[in-house]
Amino acid sequence: METNNTFVIETHGLSKTYKSIQALKSLDLQVHQNSIFGFLGPNGAGKTTTIKLLLGLIRPTAGSATVFGMDSVEQSVDIRARIGYLPQEPHFYEYMTARQTLRFTAKFFFKGPGKAIEERVDEMLHLVDMADKADRPLKTLSGGERQRLGIAQAQVNYPDLLILDEPAASLDPIGRRDVLEVMSKLRKYTTVFYSTHILDDVQRVSDTVVILNRGALVAQGPIEELLAGSEGVVYLIHLKGDAQAALQQVKSKPWVSGIKTGEHAGETTWQVSVTDPQAAEEQLLKLLVDGPVVVTEFRRKQYELEDVFMQVIEGGQDARK
Repeated sequence: METNNTFVIETHGLSKTYKSIQALKSLDLQVHQNSIFGFLGPNGAGKTTTIKLLLGLIRPTAGSATVFGMDSVEQSVDIRARIGYLPQEPHFYEYMTARQTLRFTAKFFFKGPGKAIEERVDEMLHLVDMADKADRPLKTLSGGERQRLGIAQAQVNYPDLLILDEPAASLDPIGRRDVLEVMSKLRKYTTVFYSTHILDDVQRVSDTVVILNRGALVAQGPIEELLAGSEGVVYLIHLKGDAQAALQQVKSKPWVSGIKTGEHAGETTWQVSVTDPQAAEEQLLKLLVDGPVVVTEFRRKQYELEDVFMQVIEGGQDARK
Protein backbone atom coordinates (compact mmCIF):
# COMPACT_ATOMS: atom_id res chain seq x y z
CA MET A 1 0.00 0.00 0.00
CA GLU A 2 1.28 3.45 -0.94
CA THR A 3 2.09 6.13 1.57
CA ASN A 4 0.03 9.27 1.78
CA ASN A 5 2.73 11.13 -0.16
CA THR A 6 2.18 9.12 -3.34
CA PHE A 7 -0.55 9.08 -5.95
CA VAL A 8 -2.83 6.13 -6.52
CA ILE A 9 -3.46 7.26 -10.13
CA GLU A 10 -1.22 9.32 -12.39
CA THR A 11 -1.72 10.03 -16.07
CA HIS A 12 0.54 11.93 -18.43
CA GLY A 13 -0.79 13.12 -21.79
CA LEU A 14 -3.29 10.25 -21.80
CA SER A 15 -5.20 10.28 -25.09
CA LYS A 16 -7.58 8.04 -27.01
CA THR A 17 -8.74 8.41 -30.61
CA TYR A 18 -11.36 6.28 -32.33
CA LYS A 19 -10.82 6.68 -36.10
CA SER A 20 -11.27 10.46 -36.55
CA ILE A 21 -12.85 11.11 -33.14
CA GLN A 22 -10.57 12.16 -30.27
CA ALA A 23 -12.42 10.86 -27.22
CA LEU A 24 -9.72 11.92 -24.74
CA LYS A 25 -7.16 14.67 -25.23
CA SER A 26 -3.83 14.68 -23.37
CA LEU A 27 -5.19 14.11 -19.85
CA ASP A 28 -2.94 14.77 -16.85
CA LEU A 29 -4.32 13.53 -13.51
CA GLN A 30 -3.03 12.90 -10.01
CA VAL A 31 -5.28 11.13 -7.52
CA HIS A 32 -4.25 11.08 -3.87
CA GLN A 33 -4.68 8.06 -1.64
CA ASN A 34 -7.87 7.95 0.47
CA SER A 35 -9.43 10.85 -1.41
CA ILE A 36 -12.91 10.97 -2.91
CA PHE A 37 -12.14 12.08 -6.43
CA GLY A 38 -15.06 13.42 -8.45
CA PHE A 39 -14.63 12.96 -12.20
CA LEU A 40 -17.16 15.35 -13.66
CA GLY A 41 -18.42 16.18 -17.12
CA PRO A 42 -21.44 16.14 -19.42
CA ASN A 43 -22.38 12.97 -21.29
CA GLY A 44 -19.75 12.19 -23.91
CA ALA A 45 -17.02 14.14 -22.12
CA GLY A 46 -14.62 11.17 -21.98
CA LYS A 47 -15.23 9.91 -18.44
CA THR A 48 -15.95 6.27 -19.28
CA THR A 49 -13.11 6.21 -21.82
CA THR A 50 -10.72 7.30 -19.06
CA ILE A 51 -11.95 4.57 -16.73
CA LYS A 52 -11.47 1.92 -19.43
CA LEU A 53 -7.93 3.18 -20.00
CA LEU A 54 -7.13 3.04 -16.28
CA LEU A 55 -8.44 -0.52 -16.07
CA GLY A 56 -6.44 -1.61 -19.12
CA LEU A 57 -9.59 -2.52 -21.03
CA ILE A 58 -8.50 -0.36 -23.97
CA ARG A 59 -5.09 0.94 -25.04
CA PRO A 60 -4.23 4.63 -25.20
CA THR A 61 -3.44 6.26 -28.53
CA ALA A 62 -0.82 8.40 -26.77
CA GLY A 63 0.41 9.11 -23.27
CA SER A 64 0.45 6.83 -20.25
CA ALA A 65 -1.34 5.97 -17.04
CA THR A 66 -0.08 4.35 -13.87
CA VAL A 67 -2.18 2.90 -11.05
CA PHE A 68 -0.36 2.01 -7.81
CA GLY A 69 2.80 2.91 -9.76
CA MET A 70 2.12 0.15 -12.32
CA ASP A 71 1.60 0.71 -16.04
CA SER A 72 -2.05 0.41 -17.04
CA VAL A 73 -1.19 -1.45 -20.25
CA GLU A 74 1.67 -3.74 -19.25
CA GLN A 75 0.45 -4.55 -15.72
CA SER A 76 -3.33 -4.30 -16.07
CA VAL A 77 -3.97 -7.74 -14.54
CA ASP A 78 -2.03 -6.86 -11.39
CA ILE A 79 -3.81 -3.50 -11.22
CA ARG A 80 -7.29 -5.01 -11.52
CA ALA A 81 -6.52 -7.41 -8.67
CA ARG A 82 -6.37 -4.39 -6.35
CA ILE A 83 -9.39 -2.52 -7.71
CA GLY A 84 -13.10 -2.70 -7.04
CA TYR A 85 -15.31 -1.56 -9.92
CA LEU A 86 -18.99 -0.67 -10.19
CA PRO A 87 -20.31 -0.07 -13.73
CA GLN A 88 -23.02 2.46 -14.42
CA GLU A 89 -25.66 -0.26 -14.74
CA PRO A 90 -24.67 -3.29 -12.62
CA HIS A 91 -26.39 -6.59 -13.42
CA PHE A 92 -27.23 -9.26 -10.88
CA TYR A 93 -28.81 -12.69 -10.77
CA GLU A 94 -32.34 -11.65 -9.82
CA TYR A 95 -33.20 -14.89 -8.01
CA MET A 96 -30.28 -14.55 -5.59
CA THR A 97 -30.34 -12.60 -2.33
CA ALA A 98 -27.94 -9.82 -1.37
CA ARG A 99 -26.11 -12.21 0.96
CA GLN A 100 -25.81 -14.87 -1.72
CA THR A 101 -24.53 -12.31 -4.22
CA LEU A 102 -21.78 -11.10 -1.90
CA ARG A 103 -20.87 -14.65 -0.88
CA PHE A 104 -20.62 -15.65 -4.55
CA THR A 105 -18.32 -12.72 -5.29
CA ALA A 106 -16.20 -13.14 -2.16
CA LYS A 107 -15.34 -16.74 -3.06
CA PHE A 108 -13.48 -15.51 -6.13
CA PHE A 109 -11.08 -13.59 -3.87
CA PHE A 110 -10.81 -15.52 -0.61
CA LYS A 111 -9.70 -19.08 -0.01
CA GLY A 112 -10.08 -20.44 3.46
CA PRO A 113 -12.68 -21.22 6.09
CA GLY A 114 -16.27 -20.43 5.22
CA LYS A 115 -16.64 -18.56 8.50
CA ALA A 116 -14.15 -15.91 7.37
CA ILE A 117 -16.08 -15.39 4.13
CA GLU A 118 -19.36 -15.07 6.03
CA GLU A 119 -17.79 -12.50 8.34
CA ARG A 120 -16.67 -10.47 5.33
CA VAL A 121 -20.15 -10.69 3.79
CA ASP A 122 -21.74 -9.51 7.03
CA GLU A 123 -19.23 -6.67 7.26
CA MET A 124 -20.17 -5.46 3.77
CA LEU A 125 -23.91 -5.74 4.43
CA HIS A 126 -23.55 -3.54 7.49
CA LEU A 127 -21.28 -1.09 5.65
CA VAL A 128 -23.98 -0.37 3.07
CA ASP A 129 -26.81 -0.58 5.63
CA MET A 130 -28.46 -3.66 4.09
CA ALA A 131 -28.22 -6.18 6.91
CA ASP A 132 -31.99 -6.14 7.34
CA LYS A 133 -32.51 -6.87 3.62
CA ALA A 134 -29.73 -9.41 3.25
CA ASP A 135 -31.98 -12.40 2.57
CA ARG A 136 -34.50 -10.83 0.20
CA PRO A 137 -34.40 -11.72 -3.52
CA LEU A 138 -32.71 -8.97 -5.52
CA LYS A 139 -35.79 -8.50 -7.70
CA THR A 140 -37.56 -7.03 -4.64
CA LEU A 141 -34.91 -4.37 -3.96
CA SER A 142 -35.18 -0.71 -4.94
CA GLY A 143 -32.75 0.99 -7.31
CA GLY A 144 -30.88 2.61 -4.46
CA GLU A 145 -30.59 -0.68 -2.57
CA ARG A 146 -29.26 -2.45 -5.65
CA GLN A 147 -26.70 0.30 -6.18
CA ARG A 148 -25.54 0.04 -2.57
CA LEU A 149 -25.25 -3.72 -3.03
CA GLY A 150 -23.14 -3.03 -6.12
CA ILE A 151 -20.77 -0.91 -4.04
CA ALA A 152 -20.57 -3.66 -1.41
CA GLN A 153 -19.80 -6.18 -4.15
CA ALA A 154 -17.04 -3.94 -5.53
CA GLN A 155 -15.60 -3.45 -2.04
CA VAL A 156 -15.75 -7.08 -0.93
CA ASN A 157 -12.12 -7.82 -1.92
CA TYR A 158 -10.64 -4.98 0.20
CA PRO A 159 -9.59 -2.97 -2.88
CA ASP A 160 -7.00 -0.21 -2.65
CA LEU A 161 -8.98 1.74 -5.27
CA LEU A 162 -12.72 1.80 -5.84
CA ILE A 163 -13.86 3.01 -9.28
CA LEU A 164 -17.54 3.91 -9.60
CA ASP A 165 -19.04 4.84 -12.98
CA GLU A 166 -22.06 7.14 -12.47
CA PRO A 167 -23.02 5.44 -9.16
CA ALA A 168 -26.14 7.55 -8.53
CA ALA A 169 -27.20 8.61 -12.03
CA SER A 170 -30.55 6.81 -12.16
CA LEU A 171 -31.57 7.08 -8.51
CA ASP A 172 -34.20 9.17 -6.77
CA PRO A 173 -33.06 11.72 -4.13
CA ILE A 174 -33.28 9.22 -1.26
CA GLY A 175 -31.35 6.58 -3.18
CA ARG A 176 -28.69 9.13 -4.11
CA ARG A 177 -28.36 10.28 -0.50
CA ASP A 178 -27.86 6.69 0.67
CA VAL A 179 -25.21 5.98 -1.96
CA LEU A 180 -23.32 9.18 -1.10
CA GLU A 181 -23.34 8.24 2.59
CA VAL A 182 -21.77 4.89 1.74
CA MET A 183 -19.12 6.61 -0.38
CA SER A 184 -18.25 8.92 2.52
CA LYS A 185 -17.78 5.91 4.82
CA LEU A 186 -15.38 4.29 2.35
CA ARG A 187 -12.76 7.06 2.50
CA LYS A 188 -11.04 5.48 5.50
CA TYR A 189 -10.77 2.11 3.72
CA THR A 190 -9.88 3.00 0.13
CA THR A 191 -9.50 5.68 -2.53
CA VAL A 192 -12.78 6.43 -4.32
CA PHE A 193 -12.63 7.55 -7.95
CA TYR A 194 -16.07 8.13 -9.40
CA SER A 195 -17.49 9.66 -12.54
CA THR A 196 -20.73 11.61 -12.56
CA HIS A 197 -22.63 14.47 -14.16
CA ILE A 198 -24.64 15.24 -10.98
CA LEU A 199 -23.13 18.44 -9.62
CA ASP A 200 -24.77 18.36 -6.19
CA ASP A 201 -23.30 14.93 -5.48
CA VAL A 202 -19.78 16.09 -6.27
CA GLN A 203 -20.09 19.12 -4.01
CA ARG A 204 -21.40 17.01 -1.12
CA VAL A 205 -18.78 14.26 -0.93
CA SER A 206 -15.71 15.04 -3.06
CA ASP A 207 -12.49 16.59 -1.85
CA THR A 208 -10.94 16.82 -5.33
CA VAL A 209 -12.68 17.50 -8.64
CA VAL A 210 -11.79 17.27 -12.32
CA ILE A 211 -14.08 18.59 -15.05
CA LEU A 212 -13.86 17.20 -18.57
CA ASN A 213 -15.53 18.61 -21.66
CA ARG A 214 -15.33 17.09 -25.13
CA GLY A 215 -12.43 14.93 -24.06
CA ALA A 216 -10.35 17.77 -22.63
CA LEU A 217 -9.58 18.69 -19.04
CA VAL A 218 -11.00 22.16 -18.39
CA ALA A 219 -10.76 22.45 -14.59
CA GLN A 220 -9.23 20.57 -11.69
CA GLY A 221 -8.34 21.12 -8.06
CA PRO A 222 -9.49 20.71 -4.48
CA ILE A 223 -13.23 21.36 -4.21
CA GLU A 224 -12.62 24.34 -1.89
CA GLU A 225 -10.41 26.03 -4.50
CA LEU A 226 -12.89 25.53 -7.31
CA LEU A 227 -15.74 26.83 -5.19
CA ALA A 228 -13.73 29.92 -4.28
CA GLY A 229 -14.40 31.12 -7.82
CA SER A 230 -12.09 33.04 -10.12
CA GLU A 231 -12.66 36.24 -8.12
CA GLY A 232 -11.08 34.80 -4.99
CA VAL A 233 -12.58 35.61 -1.59
CA VAL A 234 -15.41 38.15 -1.83
CA TYR A 235 -17.68 39.57 0.90
CA LEU A 236 -21.23 40.67 0.05
CA ILE A 237 -22.36 43.66 2.13
CA HIS A 238 -25.62 45.67 2.22
CA LEU A 239 -25.50 49.10 3.90
CA LYS A 240 -27.66 52.03 4.93
CA GLY A 241 -26.25 55.45 5.77
CA ASP A 242 -23.16 57.34 4.60
CA ALA A 243 -21.69 54.56 2.48
CA GLN A 244 -19.29 56.90 0.67
CA ALA A 245 -17.37 57.77 3.82
CA ALA A 246 -17.22 54.10 4.82
CA LEU A 247 -16.10 53.17 1.30
CA GLN A 248 -12.94 55.26 1.51
CA GLN A 249 -12.12 53.82 4.90
CA VAL A 250 -12.46 50.23 3.70
CA LYS A 251 -10.55 50.89 0.48
CA SER A 252 -7.58 52.10 2.49
CA LYS A 253 -6.97 48.67 4.00
CA PRO A 254 -4.05 46.82 2.38
CA TRP A 255 -5.95 43.52 2.24
CA VAL A 256 -8.81 45.00 0.17
CA SER A 257 -8.08 44.48 -3.54
CA GLY A 258 -11.29 45.96 -4.94
CA ILE A 259 -14.89 46.97 -4.25
CA LYS A 260 -17.82 46.76 -6.67
CA THR A 261 -20.67 49.03 -5.63
CA GLY A 262 -24.35 49.03 -6.51
CA GLU A 263 -27.86 49.53 -5.18
CA HIS A 264 -30.65 47.15 -4.28
CA ALA A 265 -34.03 47.94 -2.67
CA GLY A 266 -32.85 51.34 -1.51
CA GLU A 267 -29.65 50.02 0.04
CA THR A 268 -26.03 50.32 -1.02
CA THR A 269 -24.44 47.01 -2.00
CA TRP A 270 -20.75 46.15 -2.00
CA GLN A 271 -18.77 43.20 -3.25
CA VAL A 272 -15.47 43.47 -1.42
CA SER A 273 -12.58 41.39 -2.83
CA VAL A 274 -9.85 40.62 -0.30
CA THR A 275 -6.35 39.19 -0.46
CA ASP A 276 -6.16 38.19 3.21
CA PRO A 277 -9.33 36.30 4.22
CA GLN A 278 -8.27 36.03 7.86
CA ALA A 279 -7.74 39.78 8.20
CA ALA A 280 -11.07 40.44 6.49
CA GLU A 281 -12.87 38.03 8.80
CA GLU A 282 -11.39 39.69 11.87
CA GLN A 283 -11.63 43.36 10.86
CA LEU A 284 -14.08 44.09 8.04
CA LEU A 285 -17.39 43.88 9.90
CA LYS A 286 -15.99 45.63 12.95
CA LEU A 287 -14.73 48.44 10.74
CA LEU A 288 -18.23 48.99 9.35
CA VAL A 289 -20.11 48.63 12.63
CA ASP A 290 -17.91 51.31 14.18
CA GLY A 291 -18.48 53.63 11.20
CA PRO A 292 -21.31 55.86 9.88
CA VAL A 293 -23.42 53.04 8.36
CA VAL A 294 -25.91 50.37 9.35
CA VAL A 295 -25.00 46.90 8.05
CA THR A 296 -28.12 44.98 7.00
CA GLU A 297 -26.34 42.05 5.37
CA PHE A 298 -22.82 40.72 5.67
CA ARG A 299 -21.63 37.37 4.32
CA ARG A 300 -18.84 35.71 2.44
CA LYS A 301 -19.80 34.93 -1.14
CA GLN A 302 -20.32 31.23 -1.71
CA TYR A 303 -20.13 29.57 -5.11
CA GLU A 304 -22.02 26.50 -6.20
CA LEU A 305 -20.24 23.92 -8.29
CA GLU A 306 -22.87 24.55 -10.95
CA ASP A 307 -21.52 28.11 -11.30
CA VAL A 308 -18.00 26.82 -11.88
CA PHE A 309 -19.20 24.04 -14.17
CA MET A 310 -21.25 26.29 -16.43
CA GLN A 311 -18.45 28.86 -16.52
CA VAL A 312 -15.86 26.40 -17.83
CA ILE A 313 -18.20 24.37 -20.05
CA GLU A 314 -20.14 27.20 -21.70
CA GLY A 315 -17.36 29.76 -21.52
CA GLY A 316 -14.87 27.36 -23.03
CA GLN A 317 -12.13 28.63 -20.77
CA ASP A 318 -9.37 26.64 -19.14
CA ALA A 319 -9.61 26.87 -15.34
CA ARG A 320 -6.83 24.45 -14.50
CA LYS A 321 -5.32 24.77 -11.05
